[in-house]
Amino acid sequence: MKNLFFLAFISLFFSCSEGNEDSRALATGLPGDMYLIMDSAQWKGPLGRLIDTTFTRDMEVLNRSEPIFHMRWIDPRKLNFVLKQRRNLIFAVTLDKNSLGAKRVKGMFNQQSVDRIKNDTSFFLTTAANLFAKGQEVMFLVGANEEALIKKISRNPNLLTTHFDKAEHTRLGASLFKAGQMKGITELMHKNYGVEMKIPFGFDLVINNKEFLWARQINQKDDKDIFIARKPYRSKQQLGRDSLIQFRNAICKKYLFGDPEKLQSYLVTETGVSFKPVLTKETSFNGKYAMEMRGLWRTNNVTMGGPFVSYSLVDEKQGMLYYIEGFTYAPGREQREIMRELESILSTFKLSDEVITVAEKK
Repeated sequence: MKNLFFLAFISLFFSCSEGNEDSRALATGLPGDMYLIMDSAQWKGPLGRLIDTTFTRDMEVLNRSEPIFHMRWIDPRKLNFVLKQRRNLIFAVTLDKNSLGAKRVKGMFNQQSVDRIKNDTSFFLTTAANLFAKGQEVMFLVGANEEALIKKISRNPNLLTTHFDKAEHTRLGASLFKAGQMKGITELMHKNYGVEMKIPFGFDLVINNKEFLWARQINQKDDKDIFIARKPYRSKQQLGRDSLIQFRNAICKKYLFGDPEKLQSYLVTETGVSFKPVLTKETSFNGKYAMEMRGLWRTNNVTMGGPFVSYSLVDEKQGMLYYIEGFTYAPGREQREIMRELESILSTFKLSDEVITVAEKK
C-alpha cells in the first residue's frame, strides 16, 4: 500500500496539516469510531452504502449484534481542524464526480496523483499514519470512476477493515500497559512453561500450574479473563475445529465455573446456536502459524455466557500445543472493545523459542 503514489501524497498532505509531526496534537475520538469524508451524493449512493456496510457489518461471534466500527459521515466542505484530529479517517472520491464536495477532496491531489488514479487500474487504496494528528490512521479510497472503485472495494472488504482493526489493537496495546503488568507473572510463565505473555496490572492470578494458567479482572460491569492451556503435540489433527473444541471443553470443565460451589456450572463451548457457529481459520500469529477460533461460551447450567477468542500454536522446541484464550462476561454491555482488548493481550504471547530469559539478557 505504501508505494510511490503514497509518497506523492505525503508532501501534499503534510503541507495541509498544522505544524510538523512532533508538534501535532494526539488524535481524538472513541475506540471504534470511523469518520468518512466524501461527497454527499456519493455518500447517499451505492459507493457510500458499500463503504458504510463494509465497516459496520457485525463483528464476528458476539452474543449481541455490534458493528466492527461506528461510521460517521462528514461533508468535505465541513471538515474543520477538530474533525481532522479524529483517530480514524477515510477519504473517498472518484474522478468522474464534479460536485462541490468531490472537488474539495480532489483538490487535495496534485496532478501526478490524478494521473496515477486515471492510468493505474489496480490502484484504489493507500494509507498514511499521523497525517493530521499523532496516533491517527488515514485511508484514501480512489478511482477513475465510481463503478471501478465499487468493484475494488467489493472484492477486498477485509483489506479495509483489517487495517483499522490492527490500528485499534496497536493503540490498545499501548494504553493497556501504561499502568504496568502483573507483578511476577513473567517469571511464573518462564518457570512453568518457558513461554511469555504480558498481562496488564489490574488482573489477578487465579490458577497457575503446569497445565493451566488463569488470570482474571473483575470489574463492576464486566469480567475479563485470560487463560493458557497446553498439552503434548502429536499431529496437526489437534488443530482441527472439533479437536480444539473438545480440548477447550475438557479444560473448562476441569478449571472454570460460573459458581465454584456448583460443579455443574462449568463452562462449555456453545455449539447449538446455528446462526452463531464456532468459527476457525488459519492465521499468522506474530509470524507463526496458528489456528484462530471465535465463538460463544456458556455455563453448563445456562446461567451465564459470552464471547471468546483463542489462538492455538505449536511450540516445536517443547513439543507442546498451546491454547490461549480471552473471554468475557459482560451482560448488557457492548463487548466489541472488550474483545479487542483481550485480543491485544493475547497478541503479546511468545513461544519458548522467542523468549529471552533473565540469564540470557545478562
